[in-house]
Amino acid sequence: MVVEPGESDMSTALVVEDHDRMRDWLSKVAAEAFPGAAVTAASTLEEARALVAERSFGLALVDISLPDGSGVALIGELAEDAKAETYSVVTTIYDDDQHLFTALEAGARGYLLKDQPRKRLVDQLQGIVRGEPPISPSVARRILRYFSRRPTPDVADAPQLTDREREVLDLLSRGFNRNDIAQALDISPHTAAGHVKAIYRKLNVSGRAEATLEAVQLGIIDSGR
Repeated sequence: MVVEPGESDMSTALVVEDHDRMRDWLSKVAAEAFPGAAVTAASTLEEARALVAERSFGLALVDISLPDGSGVALIGELAEDAKAETYSVVTTIYDDDQHLFTALEAGARGYLLKDQPRKRLVDQLQGIVRGEPPISPSVARRILRYFSRRPTPDVADAPQLTDREREVLDLLSRGFNRNDIAQALDISPHTAAGHVKAIYRKLNVSGRAEATLEAVQLGIIDSGR
């Protein structure tokens, strides 16, 4: 399996889904998207947390509506775990703003609707190794509509990032993880993590996707790069 620089290792995947047939279907989608990957499935939030405590997963496909809690909580926990470096993708039937932005704020790096054809889901997941966030077309349009309705921010009021933080943010927006950022900038992973934390604090965000969207809106990075 070929994994491009800056992306998570997709050799292991966790599918969190409470419906038996859908869980089996999504497991097959993950296996088809990343041949040779070891795919593990969980039907509850508790079961998923137990698996995450035992091992690390490069990819997590998470339903956000589980019988014992919200999958968004698991996504947030994975995003906060500096050692995990898990690429979390929501798999759901919900495409409303509340579910979408709550998941992105928690740290989800993709948002896929389960009513899409299998081949399309496979293609969208394979885009991860090309640096393409897996987002269903209708969800992408919703994101664009949401930000087109927001007032144009005053660039002068944009959070003041240091030159180094801008470099880190640029790499984050390209899909680099903390270790890759450290290597690219010749700094320690601990220092890279500190810069990421500072960026999130200054932008008042909690995840990579939200940080990228906020930075584009504020003119900190170029959306047409």
